[in-house]
Amino acid sequence: MFSNYLIGLREGLEASLVVCILIAYLVKTERREALKPVWAGIAVAVLLALGFGSALEFGSQELTFEAQEALGGSLSILAVVLVTWMVFWMRRTARHLRSELHGKLDAALAMGTGALVVTAFLAVGREGLETALFVWASVHAAGDGTPRPLIGVALGLATAVLLGWLFYRGALRINLSRFFTWTGGMLVVVAAGVLAYGFHDLQEADWLPGLTDKAFDISGAVPPDSWYGTLLKGVFNFQPDPTVLQVTVWLLYLVPTLALFLAPVGFASGKGKVKAPDDQGTQPEDRPSTASQA
Repeated sequence: MFSNYLIGLREGLEASLVVCILIAYLVKTERREALKPVWAGIAVAVLLALGFGSALEFGSQELTFEAQEALGGSLSILAVVLVTWMVFWMRRTARHLRSELHGKLDAALAMGTGALVVTAFLAVGREGLETALFVWASVHAAGDGTPRPLIGVALGLATAVLLGWLFYRGALRINLSRFFTWTGGMLVVVAAGVLAYGFHDLQEADWLPGLTDKAFDISGAVPPDSWYGTLLKGVFNFQPDPTVLQVTVWLLYLVPTLALFLAPVGFASGKGKVKAPDDQGTQPEDRPSTASQA
């Protein structure tokens, strides 16, 4: 449940910040007539994400077992690729997100109502589709048949909406750079478990060999139905009897990805010295604005 809460919080907060910046900018520049098209674009993006998630869930139920496993494994790998790209992208652009969105919004305002709808849709839709895909992959990997994963996602999204509203009202200031670094690191750990389980699905679909080659089996020490086994499964997608391929994939993804993600930005991009972030983690001009301080 915690891993799904983290997914909902992390992805939802990104979308909330985008909405906060767009709305605050329009309010400050006295272009309130553009709010309706922006909200329309946001609503379409949310509906698309919900429809995409529903199609994944209910569409996969009509498939054979092998086809379900093949689909689950393939989409799990795709979800990990997208989430990995997302956490690195947010780490790199968090400081400049506001100015980037302002530029896109100015261009859309010059083009008309349709461009506003498209801009808001694209800004929020990408987050929504990524969230739907990764949540589906994570819930599929958990496979406990309970609503707890979806409850975790819902709580995470609700928290993100609340934080976004507090940002907009100017009632909350947090170190965004540090927040996205820590949550991004934890999300990389979650993604490693989803990736390993995705390869396990492909083994069960007979797309990959080695299903019977177990790396280890500690089911006796960590029973899958125990409270701590359930906890490890829910947070890290831990499996007490993984295959050799699962463990190999998990290590090959987690170690280099986490090391690169936690490395100084200048080191990761080969620029040498790194300028230390300011005490607040975001420059004042790059923080989410309020209706009076956009």
